[in-house]
Amino acid sequence: MPKSSSRKTAAFWLILEACRVVEKEKGTIIKEVQSGSIAEEVGLEPGDRIISINGEKIVDIFDYRFLTTDEQIHLTIMKDDTNDIWEFEIEKDAYEDLGIEFDDPMIDLAKSCMNKCIFCFIDQMPKGMRNTLYFKDDDTRLSFLSGNYVTLTNMKDDDLDKIIKYHMSPINISVHTTNPELRVEMLKNKNARDIMKKIRKLTESGIIINCQIVLCRGINDGTELDKTITDLSALYPAVNSVSIVPVGITKYRENLTRLLPYDKVSASQIIDQVTRWQEQILKKKGSRIVYLADEFYIMADYAIPDYMEYEDFPQLENGIGLIALFKDEFDTYLNYLKNTDDEKIRVSKNDINNKTRKISIATGVLAYDFINQLAKQLEKTFDNIQITVFPIKNNFFGEHVTVSGLLTGQDIIEQLKYKQLGDELLISESMLKADETLFLDDYTVKMLEKQLNIKLRIVKNNGKDFILKVTGLK
Repeated sequence: MPKSSSRKTAAFWLILEACRVVEKEKGTIIKEVQSGSIAEEVGLEPGDRIISINGEKIVDIFDYRFLTTDEQIHLTIMKDDTNDIWEFEIEKDAYEDLGIEFDDPMIDLAKSCMNKCIFCFIDQMPKGMRNTLYFKDDDTRLSFLSGNYVTLTNMKDDDLDKIIKYHMSPINISVHTTNPELRVEMLKNKNARDIMKKIRKLTESGIIINCQIVLCRGINDGTELDKTITDLSALYPAVNSVSIVPVGITKYRENLTRLLPYDKVSASQIIDQVTRWQEQILKKKGSRIVYLADEFYIMADYAIPDYMEYEDFPQLENGIGLIALFKDEFDTYLNYLKNTDDEKIRVSKNDINNKTRKISIATGVLAYDFINQLAKQLEKTFDNIQITVFPIKNNFFGEHVTVSGLLTGQDIIEQLKYKQLGDELLISESMLKADETLFLDDYTVKMLEKQLNIKLRIVKNNGKDFILKVTGLK
C-alpha cells in the first residue's frame, strides 16, 4: 500500500494476513479510537484486542507507551467481530500516539496491598461505605501516574527492572522505617525487610524517589526516626524528599494494635528533633530534604514554617506545606486587590462594599484557627462582608481525626442544621471525591444544600480561590 497522503505527521503500511479464525486469546481491549488518528486510518475499532506490539505482550500502560514510541512498530490485533488476526507495519513520528484509549488507564488491574500495617487507615473504617474506599493499592504504576505511595513489598527484581527500563520516575515510597526488623513488624509482612536494598537499586539506576514516614508514637519515632533520616538523606538527591506525617487514629480500632495519638508535648519533641536534622542536612547538602506535616505544628501550637523553608514543595500532594503555600497565595492576591488599578476589580469591590454579604465556612478542627484568621483579614478589607467559620468535629471517624479532607456530609449537616449560615456555605474541595460532589459517606453536595437550605460553594485548595469565593469577586 502506498504512503498515505492524508497525513503529514506519519506514514504507514498495512499488511492484512489471510483471514484466519483462531481461538479467542486474551488481549488488551480497545475502548475508543480517536478521530483522525493512525489507529482509525488502519481500521482499528472499539472492541478490537491488541495481541502484541513488536512481538511483546501488553501487560500495562507502560508497556504500551514504551513500545509505541519508535518510528516503526509491528502491531498485531484481533478483530472484535470476526476474531481475525490483523498485522500492521506502521511508520510514524517518534513518540507519536496511535490514538487508542482503553477501558482502564492502567490497562490491567492495580496491584493490591499485601501488608497488614499496624497504622492502616482503611482497616480503621466502619463497614457499609462504598467498596472503592476499602481497596488498598500498592502499585508503583499508580505511584508514577497519580502520586500514590507504595511499600515495594509486593515487588520482585523483575518488577524493579521494569521501573528502571521504562524510567518510571519519580515514584513515591512508604518507608516508615529503615530498620529491617521493625519494618517487618510495622507492616506485618516478611517481605518488608529489604527496603533499603530496593531503594538503592532504583536510585543507582537514576530513579528519583520521594519517601513517606507515617510516624507512630513510641514505635518508629525517637532514635528509630534518627536512623531512618540518616539512611534516606544519605541518598540525596536521588532520594529527593522525606515527609513525616502523624498516624491517623479513628474510633474503629477493635482488635488492632494499640496506638497513641500525638499530643502537644510529643508533637513538640518531634518538631525539635526534625528541625535539628533540617538544619544539619541543609548545611551539608543544600536542602532540608525532610519535612513535617502541618498537623505537628498545629498540635504543638508552633508557628507554621515560612513559605521559603519548603523549598520547591516536593511533597505538596501529601499535604506538606499546604498551609504555608495557601497563606502565601492569600497574601499575594489580597495585596493585589488592595493596590490594583484594574477598573473591573475596582467596580466589583465597590459592589461588594455597597451590600452586606454573609458567608459561612465549614472546616476541620485542625484548620479552624488558620481559616478564622484569614476570614478576619477579609472582614477588615471589605466593609460589608460577615464571615462565620464553623469547626466541624469528626464524629464519624472520631475525635482524633481532625483534617478537613476526612469530614463527612452527615457530620456537617448534624452540626450546622440549626445554625444561621447566611447567604452561602463554603467547603473545601478536599472534602469531596476527586472531580465529583460526593463526600466520604456518599452524601452529595445537593443533599447538604437541601437539608441545610443553603447554597454550597466549593473552594479550591488555594488562597486566591478562597478570596474569590468568600467575597464573590469575579
